[in-house]
Amino acid sequence: MEIKEVSNLSSIQINLSEGGATKRRTRPLELMAIAATGAALSFGLAGCSSNPPATQAATPDTSKPSDASSTTTTTSTSTASTAVTGDTVKVGILHSLSGTMAISEVSVKDAEMMAINEINAKGGVMGKKIVPVVEDGASDWPTFKTKAEKLLTQDKVAAVFGCWTSVSRKTVLPVFEKYNGLLWYPVQYEGMETSPNIFYTGATTNQQISPAVDWLLKNGKKKFFLLGSDYVFPRTANAEIKAQLKANGGTLVGEEYTPLGHREYSTLVDKIKAAKPDVVFNTLNGDSNVEFFKQLKAVGLTAKDLPTMSVSIAEPEIRAIGPDKLAGHWAVWNYFETTNTPENKKFVTDLKAANPKTPVTDDPMEAGYFGVYLWKAAVEKAKSFDVDKVKAASDGITFKAPEGEIKIDGKTHHTWKTVRIGVVGADGQFKEIWNSGKPVKPDPYLDTYPWGKGLKDKLVHTA
Repeated sequence: MEIKEVSNLSSIQINLSEGGATKRRTRPLELMAIAATGAALSFGLAGCSSNPPATQAATPDTSKPSDASSTTTTTSTSTASTAVTGDTVKVGILHSLSGTMAISEVSVKDAEMMAINEINAKGGVMGKKIVPVVEDGASDWPTFKTKAEKLLTQDKVAAVFGCWTSVSRKTVLPVFEKYNGLLWYPVQYEGMETSPNIFYTGATTNQQISPAVDWLLKNGKKKFFLLGSDYVFPRTANAEIKAQLKANGGTLVGEEYTPLGHREYSTLVDKIKAAKPDVVFNTLNGDSNVEFFKQLKAVGLTAKDLPTMSVSIAEPEIRAIGPDKLAGHWAVWNYFETTNTPENKKFVTDLKAANPKTPVTDDPMEAGYFGVYLWKAAVEKAKSFDVDKVKAASDGITFKAPEGEIKIDGKTHHTWKTVRIGVVGADGQFKEIWNSGKPVKPDPYLDTYPWGKGLKDKLVHTA
């Protein structure tokens, strides 16, 4: 267990889930970083990602998405009066600091903490210093629900920054709606969801997957093989892709799913070769990517022979898989460490200085970072920490993030984001080869796409 210093915080409460019990530790000027444990490499399970591991408790049946017109009963009691005490305001940070997801989520927590430190160094929010209450979701979805309830009902935080996987988000969604809390969710996901109590700072489908399909089709890649992990994100995303291909002259030559953690891909690689696709659209997550790309290389297939487009491989995953196995392959995000903005140069330098053991930055870290700033801007625009007033003030707020200017869409609680496609280089970094030119308006239900009509009715109850 490593302890490291955090400047500009007078105190921080960290609650660790250990052996089924919660241990609280209050450390002045310190932040505890928990190293991931266990042999399984669960890197980069993009927001979208992952059902709970089979060894963990079953997820409660909370998967039915909400939407902006949800009839969910909301407890409208504001936490603002208790979140603010004297010259401080409490916020929650809820990520997996232990268990298999810690390898991905600790770095997002670090980025959110850096934003808090920066804001505190400049006087805080409306003159109040931010005091984070850090909770460990422990890579266990029922634990996420318990911790969310604690943050909202006991700690009475003004907002929560957290979650990674879609199942963790769906597990806590009814908690935030019931107690009228605010969750700022930083990871790209499968779409088909909105909630009046969640702000989505990662991409939705039309800001990542759909533009990538368009780009591939325009560049002569007509025959698609869809490969994904077997759970909600890949199946929902691929249903959307198939509708898009059908409407735009593409052809589906194969579609396969493997369990999370699957490691044997030689037979599947042979099947992909036999199908002769122009491109493999890859929604695999976790360490399955290591084995898939290793076996592609083993049979002599390079990006030139069989290119892939991935939506869950970012800079940390490249390091884990090996740049030699990924060079020449494509990925689509809204942010790369190499994104050329003045804000990003500062973000990369500052984050690595504050967290020497973080060798690279990636999209979820960046979205977690600017989510804190968006909340600050909404509070200041509302002149209040009250949740309903903050939500009402959020529409149209802009911020110069490391990825470029982003804007809150008040109707969907998503953000306008620039889409970027990059090719992996031998140095393990992305070289941007295309971008959308301007931020794309979020459309989580694909309502504005002719080929998307009817998908909401088919997918919203399974997403």
